[in-house]
Amino acid sequence: MEKEFEILNHTADVGIIAYGSDINEAFANAAKGMFSLITDSDVEEIEYRDIEMTSPDQESLLVKWLNELIYYFDAENMLFKRFDITQLSQRHLKAKSYGQRVTDQEIKIGIKAATYHMLKIDKNNGCRVQVVFDI
Repeated sequence: MEKEFEILNHTADVGIIAYGSDINEAFANAAKGMFSLITDSDVEEIEYRDIEMTSPDQESLLVKWLNELIYYFDAENMLFKRFDITQLSQRHLKAKSYGQRVTDQEIKIGIKAATYHMLKIDKNNGCRVQVVFDI
């Protein structure tokens, strides 16, 4: 795969388009892309968080996944670097996210939430997901 993600230009907010050979990789790359918007700092894999969730469909699961990671950033000052998604179906996700607590990393953009605006999941020729964030 050539690229993991790209920044999506949007008038008021910011978004990403993430790619993967399958849906698991695309969800992981969406999380990587989101954290690349938050900071350029080098993040070490010192701690991890187990994340498990269900949602009515895969689109809402993507939004819930990214919002859970934003919650850990807001509540625990966690920046994540690597995402091992071990289970992902239409309604269920289970993953381990590795990173570290923020100490002196410079924050570029404060992301409030992943949104449903322009949300897309395309599973043709690998997988492509698109999400816009409220900043």
